[in-house]
Amino acid sequence: MYNVTDAIRCNEITVVYRYRIGKDTMGTDTKKEVDKQTTTNEDIPLTKFQILRNVFVVSIGFVFLFTSFQSLTNLQSTLNKDEGIGTGGLSIIYGALVISCMFVPSFVINHLGCKWTIAASMICYILYMAANFHAVWGLIVPASIIIGLGAAPLWSAKCTYLTKTAVWYAKLTGATEDDVINRFFGFFFMVFQTSQIWGNLISSEVFSQRPDDAKNFTVTPDELAQCGANYDPGREVNNTNLDRPDITKVYTVCGIYLASATIGFLIIVFLLQNIPVHNENEKEKGKFSFHLLIETFKHFWKSPTQKLLVILTMYSGVEQAFIAGDFTKSYVGCTIGIWNVGYVMICYGVVDAICSFSFGRLVEYIGHIPFFALAFFVHGGTQIALLLWQPQQNPQYIFYIVAGLWGIGDAVIQTQINALYGYLFTDNTEAAFANYRLWESVGFIIAFAWSNFLITYVKLYICLGFLSVGMMLYVVVEVYDRRNKQKGFDLN
Repeated sequence: MYNVTDAIRCNEITVVYRYRIGKDTMGTDTKKEVDKQTTTNEDIPLTKFQILRNVFVVSIGFVFLFTSFQSLTNLQSTLNKDEGIGTGGLSIIYGALVISCMFVPSFVINHLGCKWTIAASMICYILYMAANFHAVWGLIVPASIIIGLGAAPLWSAKCTYLTKTAVWYAKLTGATEDDVINRFFGFFFMVFQTSQIWGNLISSEVFSQRPDDAKNFTVTPDELAQCGANYDPGREVNNTNLDRPDITKVYTVCGIYLASATIGFLIIVFLLQNIPVHNENEKEKGKFSFHLLIETFKHFWKSPTQKLLVILTMYSGVEQAFIAGDFTKSYVGCTIGIWNVGYVMICYGVVDAICSFSFGRLVEYIGHIPFFALAFFVHGGTQIALLLWQPQQNPQYIFYIVAGLWGIGDAVIQTQINALYGYLFTDNTEAAFANYRLWESVGFIIAFAWSNFLITYVKLYICLGFLSVGMMLYVVVEVYDRRNKQKGFDLN
């Protein structure tokens, strides 16, 4: 989800595509205003060195923050499994995120600017880290709501910051805006994805320090039979692999994560330079607006293409929730212990990052269709294998293979659905990507909500259903797009 990553990157692709798409996606008046702003180098408030330094600073700040958040997310289904607090909290995060995406980002950025919006939003994440020291509903629920509300402005401000500085850098160097934006975002996500490594490495190293008698413990065949696709979260399982680690180790991990998030916050506060934020409509500054909410549902109602993409977009949330909330508990934690969750998820994160970077470049040459076909066969085949496979403690490399395969499919789903939305809805990007965020978040919400109630094989069948139906409807979209292009119709 790390692209909770992707899911939490609210408004991000909208801003990028406003600069990248060749057609006038911003509207004539707005585009003229941007052109006017970037006419001369004297209007640019930063030097080339300062711009590159700030891109590095914001990337490192996010690494420290998400080293904590993403890794803590991976542990929620096992660390806070009692009463479903962990996955219940994640479901609440995405519910709050839906609301936040519609109303909060522009309001906060207009008031605070990009730098201080990022800093203020990071405090929301720090509060969530602190709540995990004593994970009870009374603390996790408000902390999850706060982080959900803070996530949207965080990613929107980051996206605005990188996009504006990329446009300035392009002007200063004579490069094209498209190339510089690609380079800046490529660098950011290359650095950002390493947070998956550091955070999971921390949790695995701390939790792997077990007493000598526990290190030699072997799960019985009867206990193993209740792992994998047969795992039932509603059944009492006498499996020490699923026991919550010693409270001292939990405090150690939470303390390290809290410190890491705080360091990220301090990096932004003391090292990141603020940049001016242009308000397209100054009189609306400081006011909440229902405009995006109305446009979102208007776009959904009027666009048949958008309706066809809903299931595939929801699958994006469902599959990320499964790997983070169910695979980590039903397969990894249940079979080889919670201390191995971090190691396995490192494999997932590294493969996902490499493939995301590679696929994003290759799509320019071979198009979307081969990649969606790859995702269908890789994820579909992996889910069928998970249904049939009864996990054993040895060989452990199978868990890493499964995680890597899931990372390949997730890389396609995240990069290609985003790109597909940008390609199909060039004249209505804001409403289109609001729909993307809405339906992906719905996928997260329902997947985390059922996580503590359904047997794992039922969840896998549901995943397969979303994947199969979503891909079939995607094929319809491709056919619809090609036919309408030949006739000169508008898909927006």
